Amino acid sequence: MKIILAQPRGFCSGVKKAVQMLESALVSNPGRIIYVYHQIVHNTWIVRDFQRRGVIFVDALDEVPDGSLLLFSAHGVAPGVRLEAEQRQIKTIDATCLLVDKVHQLARRYADDGYKIILIGHRKHDEIIGIQGEAPEAIVVVENETEIKALNFSADEKLAYLTQTTLSSAETQKMIALLKQQFPQIQGQAKSNICSATQRRQDAVRQSAGGAAAALIIGSRNSSNSRRLQEVAESIGLPAFLVDGPDDIPLEAFKTNDTILITAGASAPELLVKRCVAVLQKNFG
Repeated sequence: MKIILAQPRGFCSGVKKAVQMLESALVSNPGRIIYVYHQIVHNTWIVRDFQRRGVIFVDALDEVPDGSLLLFSAHGVAPGVRLEAEQRQIKTIDATCLLVDKVHQLARRYADDGYKIILIGHRKHDEIIGIQGEAPEAIVVVENETEIKALNFSADEKLAYLTQTTLSSAETQKMIALLKQQFPQIQGQAKSNICSATQRRQDAVRQSAGGAAAALIIGSRNSSNSRRLQEVAESIGLPAFLVDGPDDIPLEAFKTNDTILITAGASAPELLVKRCVAVLQKNFG
């Protein structure tokens, strides 16, 4: 078997920062329970590893006792969450990705200037929930072109668009183009808010796929950028398998003479890539 390792792959700078901040918090607070608001990053292996070390992940602040130590995940949180934590004297550590924080700032600025904001993304994703919390009365979330076509704003309405940072660049550009066609007055950034690391990983799949029979995407199913990598591979005709780690590899789908492209989502550690390569080498030479 021939294995092609896409480059770049795996951890982005925002994920590295968040994981390092949680590691540092564990070292600096021996014996103290550390809570994390949502998953630190969307990777099952990383979350389970921290759970084994005593970290408690929560989905609501009422699960965190007053005065506790709480880390906000890389996906960011709504202002109301920060305010409640402060009122309850919960000590917080902010691991929000810098790019996600920039989208929060833009949402506040547009809302303060009287714009209605069309936010492109997955409405149940932690990142979108946090951004929408900046100005819920001003933000409308859309997930696809059908929802964009159903929007009903007047020609003189002040409109702006923002995007989730981990989307497919090609699909997002289509939706932005549709928004501009439907609402010529709409304002937005010259480029989408999609993370450059996300874009580079998607580009690497396209550029490295020559001769591959299939793609193995290492990442968790709740990782938006990992699922986008799977979609990119499938869009260029590759059967693509999204796996959490080596135990999930569908060995029956591969043959000894195959060429396999391997990449990893921005929240998947390189250790998992090495373990997956080792499994393929063991089974297919």
